[in-house]
Amino acid sequence: MLTGVLGGESWPQRQWDRETGVRILLLSAYHAASHRYWCEGMMEALPEHDWRLLTLPARYFSWRIRGAPLSWLAEQRDLLQQPYDLLIVTSMVDLATLKGLVPSLARTPTLLYVHENQFAYPKSSAQHPGVEAQMVNIYAALAADRVLFNSAFNRDSFLAGARELLARLPDHRPRTLDQLLQGRIEVLPVPLREHRTDKAKSETLAPGSGLGSKPASAPLRLLWAARWEYDKGPERLLALMQLLEVRGIDFQIAILGEQFRQIPEPFTQIEQQFGHRLAQFGYAESRADYQGWLDWAQLVISTSIHEFQGVAVLEAIEAGALPVLPDRLAYPELVPSKYLYASDLESIEQEAQHAADLIQTQWQRLAEGSAKAPSVTWLQWREQAAAYRRCFEQTLEQVDKGRRVTES
Repeated sequence: MLTGVLGGESWPQRQWDRETGVRILLLSAYHAASHRYWCEGMMEALPEHDWRLLTLPARYFSWRIRGAPLSWLAEQRDLLQQPYDLLIVTSMVDLATLKGLVPSLARTPTLLYVHENQFAYPKSSAQHPGVEAQMVNIYAALAADRVLFNSAFNRDSFLAGARELLARLPDHRPRTLDQLLQGRIEVLPVPLREHRTDKAKSETLAPGSGLGSKPASAPLRLLWAARWEYDKGPERLLALMQLLEVRGIDFQIAILGEQFRQIPEPFTQIEQQFGHRLAQFGYAESRADYQGWLDWAQLVISTSIHEFQGVAVLEAIEAGALPVLPDRLAYPELVPSKYLYASDLESIEQEAQHAADLIQTQWQRLAEGSAKAPSVTWLQWREQAAAYRRCFEQTLEQVDKGRRVTES
């Protein structure tokens, strides 16, 4: 049974039951597109549970990461204080503070899902978070009964960053976070929701270039889909497009993604310089439009310098696009090396050369009919739902066992 975000009667907590499920409070404090995708997919894939979802808009990051508990306490106190069998929160939730403010939640078994950590942001980025946001991540992990990461890269960069930060404490340093969280950490990716191919839609987007049309003489169809922010490497995308133009490669590109109040300058330059290449420039108006662009693309490219899984890229791969990705971040654990180009964080121009070389190689494979996107079926919800159910069940059993030991 799936319920809305408001109301509902109170009832006593119950044990895990595969038929009826349990009552779950799901909290997303910075409800950006990727977090919404995960929440909605999880509730759809696990309908046996009785869900209550609370969200806050994805804006005012510095305020949100500390202020979310206060906002919810002011607006949703009654809902927070109802009995729940399981609490699931994203890493943007100040979990330690929330549990302090709502004592009933302090005893509720809790899963923390880490979509991104605050340690792995590029040091040159204006968005590089301060120590406070990083400490919120640490406290949240310690306040949870189980901590889930969407990739091994995310897990490893979180633990390394926390280790480095805690080593800077002037005295009374705690044990490493690795030790404190021993036995509580697991990698569990954001699963892919079902992709519905719409060949007619893709052909409408680009007349005469449907899914099966891959002649070398036609413009190569590229897709770039990410948040329009500096950590997604827009200046690297600009350099790559300039190089493709210099090399005389005939291409069209759909540049999709969520936009915020401040749009990085490279996007303005792309719009000015490459109007003749832009098949789409901006956020897709609907899920159907978005899926249409996934179907349209022959290659999906990434220029990110900050990415913990890359769901948009994986969705494009699922739709049949060949990936062209840097060999950094989470990408090496998701696709074979033949779909990766050499990373060069020191030289944008050199990295553009590597990316352009791989694009030309993939284009040649398309022309020869030998190209095939890697399989990502293992990431679909129908493959991952059992792992999520197991994780929920183990968390409830782990907490219950711990309480019995404490009370004995």
